[in-house]
Amino acid sequence: MRMIAIATLMLCAASRVILPIAHAEAAAGSPVLVELFTSEGCSSCPPADTFLRQLDASQPIAGAQLIVLSEHVDYWDHQGWPDPFASASLTSRQSAYVRALRLREAYTPQFIVDGAADMRLSNRQQIEQILLKAAAAPKIPVSITSVTFDANTPASLSGTIEVNGDAERTQSDLYVGVALDHVESNVLRGENRGRSLTHVAVVEELIELGTLTPGQKSTREFRVTLKAGVQPHDVRIVAFVQESGHGKIVGAALR
Repeated sequence: MRMIAIATLMLCAASRVILPIAHAEAAAGSPVLVELFTSEGCSSCPPADTFLRQLDASQPIAGAQLIVLSEHVDYWDHQGWPDPFASASLTSRQSAYVRALRLREAYTPQFIVDGAADMRLSNRQQIEQILLKAAAAPKIPVSITSVTFDANTPASLSGTIEVNGDAERTQSDLYVGVALDHVESNVLRGENRGRSLTHVAVVEELIELGTLTPGQKSTREFRVTLKAGVQPHDVRIVAFVQESGHGKIVGAALR
């Protein structure tokens, strides 16, 4: 049944069908972080953007909570369309994955699952296997609490992240990110000229909060500045623990 669900999503992505978005609420289940490195200047990226939205909305893996992030890179900007969501820091994050996973090169669109697997949209069987393996991997509890919104200029979100790392024996880093829940863009130039694109969970800011002590519980405070006009209901907050050196994701939470 799961394979049928994955195959259906693949067909939707291939035909560029845009379906209504359902917000990915925090849910019971093992968290799996799905990062998509993409660009509005890349003509092969829209099907991957669609597939990410479908994963987010349908949550097709039983017992798992797929936490998705759309991370726009900036190396397509010179092709005629400067991606309004792209950043050099996300390009650097993708490059770090290329080194850590010993890949030949960075490319778009590229899915990285739980910091450990390079998932290709063209391989349906591989997608099923990678997501199931990630869902079965043990994770440490991560929670995001006491979130408050400061409307002063510039507006910001702050809160607390709690990590129960009792079972973790590897040095890890804690990250917090703020992502736009849903955005639409009309591309005027470049390879996607004339297209209306829709994205989900678009990373606005991704901050490393520091290294955690293996085998201990940790509590960290965070504060993230919002861009002008962005309101709390427009964003998702994602926290995750990643083995140092851009290793595997060992815990994650969505709020």
